[in-house]
Amino acid sequence: MAHAVLSASGSDRWLNCTPSARLTEKLADTSSVFAQEGTLAHALGELELQFQLKQITKVTYNKLIKKIQADELFSEDMPDQVEKYTSYVFERLAEAKSHTKDALIFLEQQLDFSKYVPEGFGTGDCIIIADGTMEIIDLKYGKGIEVSAEDNPQMKLYALGALEEYGYIYDIEKVRMTIAQPRLNNFSTWELSVKELIVWANGELMVKAKAAWDGTGEFISGDWCKWCKVKATCKARAEAALLIAEQFELKDPNLLGIEEIAEILLKADELQAWAKDLQDYALEQARDSNIKYPGWKLVEGRSNRKYADDGFVHETLTKAGYEETLILKEPELLGITAMEKVLGKKKFNELLADFIVKPPGKPALVVASDKRSELNSVEAEFDL
Repeated sequence: MAHAVLSASGSDRWLNCTPSARLTEKLADTSSVFAQEGTLAHALGELELQFQLKQITKVTYNKLIKKIQADELFSEDMPDQVEKYTSYVFERLAEAKSHTKDALIFLEQQLDFSKYVPEGFGTGDCIIIADGTMEIIDLKYGKGIEVSAEDNPQMKLYALGALEEYGYIYDIEKVRMTIAQPRLNNFSTWELSVKELIVWANGELMVKAKAAWDGTGEFISGDWCKWCKVKATCKARAEAALLIAEQFELKDPNLLGIEEIAEILLKADELQAWAKDLQDYALEQARDSNIKYPGWKLVEGRSNRKYADDGFVHETLTKAGYEETLILKEPELLGITAMEKVLGKKKFNELLADFIVKPPGKPALVVASDKRSELNSVEAEFDL
């Protein structure tokens, strides 16, 4: 599917930091395992809804469900979690039909809101339309961050697109927007009138969308930075993070007071997130692109010893006369350090030295004074 420069999913970012849209436009999209898992869950949710709504045959359902179940990201828990979403959808559909017998439901619809946002479009998971009310339901399968529907720009953009597509069917007066996040048991709902939505669209939205499309405006850091492709190297975010440390006027020159600690803690997550993003980016560039940072070098990270083959270790020790109660920790072998204590270092080396391996540690970026030898990032192979 084509990707909109001013996408609904990225609206929180480009509405707050308008130049970021053009700055990141040509950077490659990355897909995490979590995003792929979410895509699979969406496919399962759509399939279950289609089947129960009799939009597809049982033959088609069985064929597609087998394909989903064969995916390596499919888990036993996924159907139960997705069912929370589908059950909610049917509850809302039943409610709509109690007021409007011919209430309509649409699944996975591409919604065009380009009337307000240049080339703007997105995909609505579920839209229920009844007399006077339209509900947008968005499935979010992630469980890392709880998402609220309140004043959520992505949901408002979906609502605008749905109004453009289906508003003529009924005289819609209000829009109900719901974030369904089943793995967190979070079903967040927010309502506003169509008039309020249009006022926002014709005012703040169009002004900021134009600035974002033109690549103008001011770079502003905030919670929206976590989804930005240049979050690690953005100067505005770096300056904002470093400025935090300069803003505190410490009363005691030697010790932090309770109020000062409380104030700093409020900003600690923001500082840590920025520092972690910068560290991850620098490591990736040093490891994959042979970038040299002055005063830093790429080395082999620390790792722990492990058995090359648990079966051989078990067989060797059993043949040597050791009772399983001594060498096993249900349901696994004792760890290497614990096994050394049981056997004694001399006997441990005599029997198991050939079965002990120490895999290379993950690359780590450290100060140049570190005693470890520098790695060649281009030639080295890492077990990541």
